[in-house]
Amino acid sequence: MQGLREKRAPAWPRQTVVTALALLALVFLLPLFFLEEEPSLRPSEPEPTATLPLAVAPTPSLQPVEGWDEGYGLRFLKSDGTVETMTMADYLWGVVAAEMPASFRIEALKAQAVCARTYSVYQKLGGTEKHPQADVCGDYTCCQAYLTREQAAESWGEEAARYADKVAQAVTDTDGLLCLYGGEPIDAVFFSSTEGRTADAAEVWGATVPYLVPVDSPEGEEVPGWRTVCTYAADEVKERIGKVWPQADLSGAAETWFGTPELDSAGAVARMTVGGVSATGAQIRSAFGLRSARFSVEPGEGSVTFRVTGYGHGVGMSQYGANALAGEGKDFQAILEWYYTGVTVSGWSG
Repeated sequence: MQGLREKRAPAWPRQTVVTALALLALVFLLPLFFLEEEPSLRPSEPEPTATLPLAVAPTPSLQPVEGWDEGYGLRFLKSDGTVETMTMADYLWGVVAAEMPASFRIEALKAQAVCARTYSVYQKLGGTEKHPQADVCGDYTCCQAYLTREQAAESWGEEAARYADKVAQAVTDTDGLLCLYGGEPIDAVFFSSTEGRTADAAEVWGATVPYLVPVDSPEGEEVPGWRTVCTYAADEVKERIGKVWPQADLSGAAETWFGTPELDSAGAVARMTVGGVSATGAQIRSAFGLRSARFSVEPGEGSVTFRVTGYGHGVGMSQYGANALAGEGKDFQAILEWYYTGVTVSGWSG
C-alpha cells in the first residue's frame, strides 16, 4: 500500500516572490518619507543603563508645626519677681537672643531655638522647686537667659533690625519642633564651647543620661576667650579653699596644695585633691570662678595660676561647635542629632 505524502504549497517562481516583497515594503515604508519628525519624541540623552548610578531622592526638609509655639503657654518668672504668662513664640525669641550671638549662622540659631524650646517643655513637665509658681525664669544659672526686645536692640546697636529678623526666623522656621528621646522631650542642656569633645553627664553630674554622652566638637581658636588665664594670690587661694573645704591642709607651700588631676573621658578635670581633700573638677571650677573644668593648675611663688580652655559645663550641645558644624554645611537637625545621641527632631503630640 502506498504511503501518504505531505501536502506542500505550490512553488512560485523566484522572480515573482522578489517582486512581491519589494511592493509590500514600498507600501509600508513610503508614508514614513512624508511624515514630519517630532523632535520631542527623540531623547536628547542616551537611555540610562544598569551601569549608571541610580538617582537618590533628596531627604525631605523638616517642616515646622505652624502655630504650635503661639498656642503653647509658659509662666515666666521675671527678674522683678512677678510672673508673666507668655506664648512659647515670644519666650523663645528672648531666649535665643540672649543665649546665642545673633551673628551666628542661621542653622546654629535654629538648633538653639529647638534646644530652648525642648528645655522649656522639659522644665514645665517636670516642674522646679526653685520657682514652683513659674515654669521657667530668666536666670541662666537656673533656667535660660532672656532678653526683652528693647534690651536686645540696645545690645545689638546698628545691627538690631537685622539680628531681630534673624532670631525671629530661627524661631519661626522651627515652630513646634523638639528633640525627643523615646518620644518624649529631652533635658536639652547646652553650653558655650569645649576643646575637642563634649562631656558625659554621668561624669559631670553623676547621672547617666543616654543622649548626653561624649561626642566630638569642632570649635577651636576662633572662639573668643577660648583660652583664659586666672591668677590668684596665695592668700586668696587659701581663703577660697577654706570656704569650700575647711578641713583642707594648706600648711605647706602652694606647690603642695593641689594634687595630680584625674581627667574624664572628655579631657576635663574629674577629680583633684585640694589640701589633701578630694574635690571634683566642677567644685574647683566653681570655687575659683573658672570658665570650665578643663583647666591646669600652676602654683608659683605667692600665687596660683589656672589655665582654662572652653566655657561651660561641657554637656550637651556646644554653641560654638554648632556654629562650626553649620559652617560645614550641616542643618539644624543634623547639628542636634550630632550632639544629642539617639534623639529625633520632630513635632510632639504631648
